Amino acid sequence: MRGFLILAILYLGPHISFPTGGTATEEIFLRWFHFIAGFMWIGLLYFFNLVGTPSMKEIDAASRGKVFPVIMSRAMWWFRWSAVLTVLFGIRYFMIILKADATNLGNPAMQWRWLGEWFLVWIVAYVFIYPLQMPWKGVVELRWLRAALIAAVVIAASWIVLDLNSSPQSSNSHLSISVGGGLGLVMLLNVWGVVWRVQKRLIAWTRANAKDGTPMPAEAERLRAWSNFAARTAFWLSFPMLFFMGAADHYPFLSGITD
Repeated sequence: MRGFLILAILYLGPHISFPTGGTATEEIFLRWFHFIAGFMWIGLLYFFNLVGTPSMKEIDAASRGKVFPVIMSRAMWWFRWSAVLTVLFGIRYFMIILKADATNLGNPAMQWRWLGEWFLVWIVAYVFIYPLQMPWKGVVELRWLRAALIAAVVIAASWIVLDLNSSPQSSNSHLSISVGGGLGLVMLLNVWGVVWRVQKRLIAWTRANAKDGTPMPAEAERLRAWSNFAARTAFWLSFPMLFFMGAADHYPFLSGITD
């Protein structure tokens, strides 16, 4: 009777057939871990912007001195390393797509040119974005103006990278990720280049202030403003980033040149 039931389940149940080949297996694991790490990273980014920072402002100084170092030390560890893993898994997946498009083009070496141009464009873009996030005096101090200038840099970089990566065989995934992944790279550079550099100092100063009564340095507010603006920049950059990453497979609106 048991054997009959097993045979019936096997016959009537779903027929599962896993893809064969190393590439398919690597791709699904890359995407899976990319998603897991990305959820951690972006989830913490949204928590900082929508919950953490506004809530800390409402807590009295004594309580904030005890809570801030504990929460931020742990949160920043997960924040910065999940960002690294997200980008590394994403770049490897991007390389598989570039290799396929370059092979279809009949020029396998083209994948390295595309990847190099992609890196160069977004690194140069960040060279402009980085100083625009710093707290300046005068006209440039206006947050809306700095945000507008950052948006202009991002749009220009996106246009340039799409133009450089276009070819008759450039897929929608290739072109979409060249923009979405580039925004992710900019956000990663912000995590390590601004937010973590500032927060580790604020954590140490706040802990010393709560424990020993050591006064907060005069530059603390300036650094806090810098970190908050960088976090807010990453917050709004995440929306186009997520759109382009989702559009890679689900909204084919980009194509390479056909001449």
